[in-house]
Amino acid sequence: MKFSAKTLATLGIFSALIMTATSASALSDDEVKSLMKKNNCFKCHAENKAKDGPSYKEIAEKNRDKPDIFAKFYKRVTSNEKVEIKGKQEDHDPLKTKDEVEIKAIVQWILTR
Repeated sequence: MKFSAKTLATLGIFSALIMTATSASALSDDEVKSLMKKNNCFKCHAENKAKDGPSYKEIAEKNRDKPDIFAKFYKRVTSNEKVEIKGKQEDHDPLKTKDEVEIKAIVQWILTR
């Protein structure tokens, strides 16, 4: 059976999306929370209430339908972007992990609260 170049390209993109979704969901909720605890995420954020930073529920509700939000949050958690805390600009500490599966799982967890 022969496939056209367009069909092969479509299958390749579809396969990549499935692999990304599968790898991000390969970690349990508890494993993701443990990673976030190790990375001090809960120092400024909580799942359902505001601390120095907004709750993860508030972050998800405000952002989940925005275009390219996964990529934007991926950058946010892996770079040293500035954030405003109590009227002051401060560095947002990046995740300590460089593991793609862990980073994607954390971003997915945040966006699905």
